[in-house]
Amino acid sequence: MSGLESWREEKQSAWLYRELADCEPDARIVELFRALAAAAEGQADTWRAESSAESPPFTPSSRARITAMLARWLGPRRVKPILIAMKVRGVSVYDARAATPGHVMPTSVSEVGMRHKGYGGGNLRAAVFGVNDGLVSNASLIMGVAGAGASLGAVITSGVAGLLAGALSMAAGEYISMRSQREMFEYQIGLERDELNEYPEEEAEELALIYAARGMDLEEARRITRELVKNHDAALDALAREELGLNPDDLGSPWGAAVFSFIAFAGGAALPLAPFLLGMPLARSVTLAAVLASIALFVVGATLSLFTGRNAWLGGLRMVAIGGGAGAVTWYIGSLLGAAIG
Repeated sequence: MSGLESWREEKQSAWLYRELADCEPDARIVELFRALAAAAEGQADTWRAESSAESPPFTPSSRARITAMLARWLGPRRVKPILIAMKVRGVSVYDARAATPGHVMPTSVSEVGMRHKGYGGGNLRAAVFGVNDGLVSNASLIMGVAGAGASLGAVITSGVAGLLAGALSMAAGEYISMRSQREMFEYQIGLERDELNEYPEEEAEELALIYAARGMDLEEARRITRELVKNHDAALDALAREELGLNPDDLGSPWGAAVFSFIAFAGGAALPLAPFLLGMPLARSVTLAAVLASIALFVVGATLSLFTGRNAWLGGLRMVAIGGGAGAVTWYIGSLLGAAIG
């Protein structure tokens, strides 16, 4: 990497840190980001002094702008995977478990279990993959039916059926999966509740041993946990988090997962179907559907590059090649079947 490229990277890091600081509600983390921004600016000045080439006016990249926009909309914590891909330092503050070797020891009852109160970062990625699944599967279905020489009405019927069948299948699968997982978690918490009711002192000792194994003074841990079990709900919450690794406040919503999955899949599946609903000739509709699907596939691939840190153009083109290949294969097979069936 040349001195000019290093200067640009440091300038962009400083810009992004300031953007994150502006939308971060935690004053402690705001201070960290501002300090990192100042450090990056200092490093940029060093690179500029060492570079023989004149530094052009700085402008952040499209990826950095999109990352900052998502951070403003969703909050920096929820886009942590993207920040990691952007090589943003300091994001470990969003994971209390990474703050110190082992475990952050509580100093009062109210702090017990706090390390598990995190923030989810996978919804955006899940939405992108859901849209991609709907897009590729329904585009391939439509191309296969159109390739077989079916009428416009048959193509629309197939596309609508594919959209509904795929979206409902995805929603049903997500509901069953989340429901089963939630029932298992509730059962485990129920067992912990029964043990706490029957053996509160033993449960307090188990919790104290967990903290002691992570470096806390055993007697201090016992003092905290004995006080903790006097509040049944707080004790159960801490035991679920520390012994089971579960967050009782966030066991997952089966209906929420189902609706989210349905919308994501249906949104992707609707794109290649839309041209056929405009009343254009079949050949023109097929061409427009292929163009729309290619554009959408490129956007999906480029969006996924936010999580991988890879080149957005290459990611988009790779997705177009994969999805386009699937559509071409189904078109060819449909043509063969259409010719065979007559």
